[in-house]
Amino acid sequence: MKNRGYYGDYGGAFLPEILVATFDELETAFEKIKNDPDFWKEYETLMSTYSCRATPLTFAQNLTREFGGAKIYIKREDLNHTGAHKANNVMGQGLLVKRMGKKRVIAETGAGQHGVATATMAAKFGFDCTIYMGEVDVLRQRPNVFWMEQLGATVVPVTDGTRILKDAINEAFRDWVTHMDTTHYVLGTACGPHPFPEMVSYFQSIIGKEARQQILAAEGKLPKRVYACVGGGSNAMGLFSGFFNDPVELVGVEAGGKGLDSGMHASRLKSKDASCGIAQGYKTYFLQDSDGQMKETSSISAGLDYVGVSPILSAMHDKGTARFESATDEEVIAALKLTMKKEGIIPALESAHAFAQAFKEAPTLSRQDVIIINQSGRGDKDIFTVADAVDDPKWKEFIIKKAKEYHA
Repeated sequence: MKNRGYYGDYGGAFLPEILVATFDELETAFEKIKNDPDFWKEYETLMSTYSCRATPLTFAQNLTREFGGAKIYIKREDLNHTGAHKANNVMGQGLLVKRMGKKRVIAETGAGQHGVATATMAAKFGFDCTIYMGEVDVLRQRPNVFWMEQLGATVVPVTDGTRILKDAINEAFRDWVTHMDTTHYVLGTACGPHPFPEMVSYFQSIIGKEARQQILAAEGKLPKRVYACVGGGSNAMGLFSGFFNDPVELVGVEAGGKGLDSGMHASRLKSKDASCGIAQGYKTYFLQDSDGQMKETSSISAGLDYVGVSPILSAMHDKGTARFESATDEEVIAALKLTMKKEGIIPALESAHAFAQAFKEAPTLSRQDVIIINQSGRGDKDIFTVADAVDDPKWKEFIIKKAKEYHA
């Protein structure tokens, strides 16, 4: 039972005293809009007129035929404005920021999709915007960095620590502490101190609401299973929330990296390398050593390369109300290539983790069963990483040629 941000043993708000008043203000504002039916109508109208909602539920006929088991449907969050599910959360928080009267927003980002979405929201609503991004992620997600800056955001590469998502989150909190009166932190996933896990899940629930209606319209029945990748957990919470009260198996897929036995992964709920701890303002499973020091993570996908996980998903893991698996980098690339060739759809590397697990399990199900895969984002942002992973010679030739042109 949730008690001020707790989900079972996980969650809470572990804050420095200087931030307590700011979080109280945020919680009060969120509770007010959550209990205002006119707000959700305003939110849905914004998303339908600005962000292409409802996103389609696509029947993957060729993939279904390929595996010969359950009928495969894909929830197309890649067709959401800015190319991922991230817009659902940031547009909702943007409306909240307007009501709170603040003029500046900050955010962290790993894969860059949350950064692009936040920069887009800031441009639309007229907010100043600063995005924190680990230096490693800046290099592997350069196209998204380019678009953030073109949208008017200031992108700050974070050089501390392992220079990935957790370090970007730390830096964003440091900024917020010094600019609380004017600034709102648009946290991108269902993690962090209360009320962020609940608030992000609230806005992302639009995915599950739509998917449930769409599958009933298409098939006249509920799916056997639904699949979503799990980094922090926002897109998984979004899809899962539509089926909490139904006899539907919820499957979250973490980043298996080089394999769970290698130590080079980002699996908190499937691996044995994680334990319960408190960091970044909340209590959950973290990849940490016996001294509570955070371990390095490894994933081909920048958006799943995170040391913690949503406290809501941690509670679901312990209760057995959701099942968690992992997919290796190799499996992810194979699933991505197959989806492109069979359906003409290019999932983000993050999303491809869910595809990989669904592909393992679809053949074991009946032809009368239906499954849904949440495609949380589109793969064009991953062009550098994917091209390297498939060792494409034409891509290498192109990069070498462009480098020579720049140095000419």
